[in-house]
Order: sequence, then C-alpha cells, then structure tokens
Amino acid sequence: MCLLVLLMLASCAASPQDLSGKMFTFPQQTNTARVTLTTSTVSFNAATVCHRSFTDLKRDHILFSMATRTNSNAFLVFWDSTNKEMEPHIKDQKTEYGGCDYKLGMWHSICSTWDSATGLVQLWCDGRPSSRKYITSGPISGSTITILGQEQDSHGGGFDSKQSFVGMMSDVHMWDYTLSACEIQKYVDELNFTPGNVLNWSALDFQITGRVLTEDKQMTCH
Repeated sequence: MCLLVLLMLASCAASPQDLSGKMFTFPQQTNTARVTLTTSTVSFNAATVCHRSFTDLKRDHILFSMATRTNSNAFLVFWDSTNKEMEPHIKDQKTEYGGCDYKLGMWHSICSTWDSATGLVQLWCDGRPSSRKYITSGPISGSTITILGQEQDSHGGGFDSKQSFVGMMSDVHMWDYTLSACEIQKYVDELNFTPGNVLNWSALDFQITGRVLTEDKQMTCH
C-alpha cells in the first residue's frame, strides 16, 4: 500500500482520498512532475471542468489536460500568456477567450463547459461567463488520461517543461454534463455545490509522479 506523503519523488498509486482543504503544489518547472487523475468514464457527450489555481508564471502554461489515443487535446485548458487568452481545446480544436482577468499571484476559479450536440464551449473566469462559442461537435470517446501539471502532446506523454504548470492547484472537479450557471457560481463562491461525478476533489483517485506536494490549502487572511 502506498501512503500519501508531502513529497513524492516516484509514482505511487492510491485509493480515492478526500482532499478537502488541500492543494497540490508544483514547485518547479520540469517536464516530469505531474498528477494523473483516474476516471472510469470512457465517453463524454458533454463535460464541465472546474479548478482553482494560483501561479506567478509569466509564460504559457497548462491548467488541465485530458487526452485520448486519437486526440492529445481531448479536453484541455491552456493559458496563452503572449495573447493574454484562456484557451479551451476540445478534440484538438481550440477557441480563445481574451476577457479573463487572469492576474498573477492570486487564486482564480476557472470553469469550462462543452456540449457535444451543439458543439458549444463556454468559459467561466472567477464566476464571470464568456460568450458561448462553437468549437466541435460529437462525443469524446476512447481511453482517457487526465493530467495536472503537464500538457500532453501524446496519450500520456510528450511533455514540454516550458508549458508546465508551476504553482498551486485545488478543488478540481469534472462532470459529464454541462453545469448550470447557478451551480458554477456556487462552486466559485465555495458554497454547497454538487461535486463532480467524473472527478471529485473529495474522493480523488490520483497518482503523483515527480516533485509535487500535497499541502493544506493556503487562504488569504483578512
């Protein structure tokens, strides 16, 4: 049995754990350090991904990466620092949102929704909705690998340290449907919301590789 420790330099499997009040800390730029999240869902007709993150990176970086064997960017959320855009990718197609006030050195709550029937994607940045844009239709199918900290250019690999995430991340949830505006606002406000039925931070099955720490979440004192 593999015990969760503050610093894990090698991969180890763990049963689902309640990470309420915790965060993953990615303390350095590498092309190895990552957290692999285990899901049992193999097909998505819709999806919502929400997370909170804190970074001072002044370069491009990944926030969420899910790949299949046919689509390395099956569901991906990426920050384009040059153009100051948040970029959702679905099945290797992307769209850009320039209205996200993604300031460095503070916590942000980012939610992305997508529906396969309409092909529409929408980004919510700290509770503020963006325009609904067409990206691609049809389900996401096949064996998925979901990773925090690295951007997959292949199924479970192809990492580039210059796209890696450095900072803290918490409250990662994923649903296999599009969350309502009210539910997203509850998530942003850290109220009683419906946890993810694909990824649930309170019952997360994950595997750490490289230098990633699991720590108590740091909150701002007033």
